Amino acid sequence: MIELDSLTRNKTRTFLTGFGVFWGVFMLVALLGGGQGMKDLLNGNFAGFATNSAMLFSSNTSKPFKGFRKGRRWSLELTDINRIKSGVNELDVVTPMLFASGGNALYNDRKSEVGITGNSPDYRFINEPKMRFGRYINEVDIIQKRKVCVIGKRTYQDLFPDGNDPCGKRIEVNGIHYQIVGVDWNVSGGISFGSSPGTNMIVPITVMQQITHRGNRIDMIAVTCKKGIVMSDIIPKMRETLARAHAFDPTDNQALEVMNTEVLFQMIESMFKGVSVLIIMVGIGTLLAGAIGVSNIMMVTVKERTTEIGIRRAIGATPRVILMQIIGESIVLTLIAGMSGIIFAVLILQGMESMPMDDPAHFQVGFWTAVAVAFGVCVVGVLAGLAPSLRAMAIKPVDAMREE
Repeated sequence: MIELDSLTRNKTRTFLTGFGVFWGVFMLVALLGGGQGMKDLLNGNFAGFATNSAMLFSSNTSKPFKGFRKGRRWSLELTDINRIKSGVNELDVVTPMLFASGGNALYNDRKSEVGITGNSPDYRFINEPKMRFGRYINEVDIIQKRKVCVIGKRTYQDLFPDGNDPCGKRIEVNGIHYQIVGVDWNVSGGISFGSSPGTNMIVPITVMQQITHRGNRIDMIAVTCKKGIVMSDIIPKMRETLARAHAFDPTDNQALEVMNTEVLFQMIESMFKGVSVLIIMVGIGTLLAGAIGVSNIMMVTVKERTTEIGIRRAIGATPRVILMQIIGESIVLTLIAGMSGIIFAVLILQGMESMPMDDPAHFQVGFWTAVAVAFGVCVVGVLAGLAPSLRAMAIKPVDAMREE
């Protein structure tokens, strides 16, 4: 009965110790895979958006300048496009945008709420569309002021649930009829202007000028810089160019507000680097906690097997043999628990990856990452078995007999 209780205690201790290693490895692999999946989802939100771009908005001045009081309101104009192009050679794409209050897009007896944005064809170089049907706005649409539109994914699903090609069909928005020339399947929500992703309706900017009676005024200018140029370095030059034309202080950052997406993407990248470091630290900490548990259980095992080890030493077992036996047992324990943790984490991550998403994300760890984790588990097993094996090597046959 006493031997059975001792065996039961050993099994319980071994199970709890192995579970500690299992949980540590599971947490590490799951966090690594989950972090990669979250990064893919976030990158999906910004997919196709130029990382070297900036958006320029006019606002009230915050400084007096040449007789004008602060708080003066001014507006961007279409002529500013040429001013910026000629004054800032470092820029690649310069394109205007106009926004209008939305309404309901009507087709037969169906309707869908939309927001309207007036764009030029160059905007596709700022935010690349994912055309499911048809085409994007082109130069002929701009010149001839065609009442055509590109609708978003959600608008298409509301108006055309049968899934057919809607190009050539006409929809009505606020009493004006537009012919659909394309469907943009891009529903990224990271950066959106004018309306929520998937509900934005793109029309030629010349048509938007007519229906909003805005004349030469525009709401926003989107720009990208040439390869090798840092956007932050040329923002003062753009501000100075527009300040000269609209009579505001070139040092007045509030008068011309600039959303620098280059800085935004750098912040996101730095955030994920920090998250990756945190995940690794948490995983390593959990593994070390499991290693301490393995070391403790091996210590208890060595103490309970003092007589056995002493007899083996008496019949000729060398310290090296004893050392390899204890370390080998420690490695086997940690490796079995660790591999179980890896397999379980991979199965959980596979289930997450199978979930339906607009933008697919890769919730998995790479093969070599799994190999590195398995190797790390082996190292943990060696370290955990080192102290117990040294204790076992120090056992003398005479002491073992006396213990008995």
